[in-house]
Amino acid sequence: METHGHAHDHADDHPEQEPAPRTAASPRSTSATCSKCGGPTTYTPPPPIPTWSPSDISPPPPVYRPIRYPAINISPETAAESQRAIMLAPVPQAQKVPILSPPYHFQTPVKRIASPTDARRFVDSDSGKNLLGFIVALSESIRCLKISDPCIKSATVNAVVSVLDTMFQWIDEIPPATQTSRYGNLSYRVWHSRMTDNAVDLMLQILPKENDDLLSATVEITPYFIDSFGNSSRIDYGTGHETNFAAWLYCLARLGLIGEEDYQAVVSRVFVKYLDLMRKLQLTYSLEPAGSHGVWGLDDYHFLPFVFGSSQLIDHKYMKPKSIHNEDILENFSNEYLYLGGIVFISQVKKGPFAEHSPMLNDISGVPTWNKVNSGLLKMYRAEVLEKVPIMQHFLFGSIIKWE
Repeated sequence: METHGHAHDHADDHPEQEPAPRTAASPRSTSATCSKCGGPTTYTPPPPIPTWSPSDISPPPPVYRPIRYPAINISPETAAESQRAIMLAPVPQAQKVPILSPPYHFQTPVKRIASPTDARRFVDSDSGKNLLGFIVALSESIRCLKISDPCIKSATVNAVVSVLDTMFQWIDEIPPATQTSRYGNLSYRVWHSRMTDNAVDLMLQILPKENDDLLSATVEITPYFIDSFGNSSRIDYGTGHETNFAAWLYCLARLGLIGEEDYQAVVSRVFVKYLDLMRKLQLTYSLEPAGSHGVWGLDDYHFLPFVFGSSQLIDHKYMKPKSIHNEDILENFSNEYLYLGGIVFISQVKKGPFAEHSPMLNDISGVPTWNKVNSGLLKMYRAEVLEKVPIMQHFLFGSIIKWE
């Protein structure tokens, strides 16, 4: 009887295949059993695939099997620990925003977060909890509602929408440059420079002209606004920039310019307009995803549309999380529901099966209810955005959002 070595190789059976090279993140070779001959082998087994579900009682769909590993350098142990921490964490709750009272002490905001300890300090502080509580309140304001449903549109809301409309027009006036690179069209820097140069004037269109004290807030709120639309040096955009836009809206709430009665319009009119603007910027100037987690991120650019969008769909009579795979539903309702709109946009800009390029969203479609999706995404936003140093190291603190 012939024998063969168990280092272990059956290359003659599959001449076209080669074992994947080991990387720094791969586990050590361990003894295993050859599936062909039953003999021992030291071939390196593949690492377990990190997955995520916002509900610990709702496993991913059994037919789903991702074929690519994470783009980020993360060990399976770290991924599993992060998943457990998210599932065990309490669901963030809505909070009322305390309005600043004069005398004001507006200042140029500065960076404070340089380590994981700093990030956790912010999330655990009153400022961090209130910012997240404001986002939760926005999410609750759009619960069970469509984008087109009637809402109160205050002077501030109308002014913000008008400012975003102006920025839309600048894109039409600044066409993309002709270049060969896939990402990073240089004309974006022209657009970004115009936005930066006009940012203070844009803020003055929103702040009440009759209140001189509030007009001085431009020094503090303008940096959040400028950081909401991507980075001109890297020509990229990601969830950190989106968080800055949420923080800018929070600043307006702290100044008493938007109240809880405006929250529905802040989501369905202001945030929807902002989202449309960012998608046009992404498509026109080919913005690089900032700090993308590849297939293991929720989305290359955005997070909050899925938070707000899942709230919209809570208790919907017909549409369930698995409905994202129904083309008819996506075609007919993506303009009314942010979550479905996000799925459609991803499918337009990414090629291949949805389960391969967006496995996390695909996993979430196996969760039974939108309420569980929403609560899971809020926990994930706190853990994977607000607590992450690469995202929050650029976040700013002043007299409105205090470093405590």
